[in-house]
Parts: sequence; structure tokens; C-alpha cells
Amino acid sequence: MSKTQTQTVTRVAGPGVAVRGNDIDTDQVIPARFMKEVTFDNMGQYAFFDARRDDSDAFNDHPFNQHDDASILVVNQNFGCGSSREHAPQALMRWGIEGIVGESFAEIFAGNCQALGIPTATASHDTIERIMERVEQSEGPELTLDVESETVMVGDEVLDVRIKPSQKEALLGGIWDTTSLMKSYLDEVQVTADNLPYLHNFGV
Repeated sequence: MSKTQTQTVTRVAGPGVAVRGNDIDTDQVIPARFMKEVTFDNMGQYAFFDARRDDSDAFNDHPFNQHDDASILVVNQNFGCGSSREHAPQALMRWGIEGIVGESFAEIFAGNCQALGIPTATASHDTIERIMERVEQSEGPELTLDVESETVMVGDEVLDVRIKPSQKEALLGGIWDTTSLMKSYLDEVQVTADNLPYLHNFGV
């Protein structure tokens, strides 16, 4: 059986959107009531659902309402904290986010992003503030997050960021989607299962 890899992620480019605030938790990213759905298909429309609406349920001036074409999200400290729900990165990805740059991320959230091929790059407060200020301009520049060089290009300005070594290796090596990777080795998985006494007659 031929072996396949998931797609490598070397860079992400596109318009940016800045969502300011420390400790933005996953319940803000996607309210818990939407987790009742049995698939992730509609998660994109629920991203920041409550934060994007006022008391009359009308859209407010939330950045996601103003930059609905963005593909790179810029955030502050401890983004994605709280519940470890994988629905949060699923909602962001299905809304259109392909990469995130921030001061810091909750560890499980960053891992869930990696499993979707979404880089989570970190940078100093000053660097993030600089990127946010540029993004928030009326004609904000396109951003390019380069995984290999660990840089973000903001227009013609290049800024250093950091990507966790294990995440960088997974993205560049095309091994971030562990489910697809395992499915490409089903013959070997079956051999292993056949040799485990507690999985006797177990078929994959």
C-alpha cells in the first residue's frame, strides 16, 4: 500500500483580523450551546457568535464583523484558555482562519489547532501590538506567516515570531493530521492489532 502524507503547511497569507484582550476563552470563541451539533460543518457561523452581537441581537463592531475576509487572526495573551473543546479551532478554521499569531496560547488549544494544520505563532507584546495596529488600519496590509523562517511579513515589514519546534516539524513535514496519517498505514495498524491478544479478531 502506498504511503501518503497530509498536506505540508509552509506559510499562510491573507488579510488579518485583530481580536484584542487577554484570556479570551473557548466559550467566547464558540458558545457551548452550539456544541450540541453532531458535525463541525456549521461551526464557522458560530465563531464569536455572542461577542459579535449586541443586546438586540444585531451585529456590532466586533472585528469579525468588520474583517470577514481575514485568514490570519492576531490575539493577545492566553488565547483559547478554558474548556479544551476542539470546536473552537474548528469554528475559526471554518470561518476562514488559517493561521494565528499571538502573545501566548493555551496549550490544548494550540494542539487542537495543530491537528487542523493551523499554525499558532507567538511574539512579544510589542510585536503583537505593532501587527494589531497595522491590521486595524482602514486599508490594512496583507500578512504572511512563514512557518519555516518563523516570521510574519506585515506589508513590507518583517517581524520575528516563534513556533513551537514540535508544531513546526509537524506542519513542515505534513504529519499534523495524525488521523489521516494513521489511515494511510492501515495495513501496518492491522498487523499490530493482530498481534495484540486483547484485540483478537479486531478489524480495522
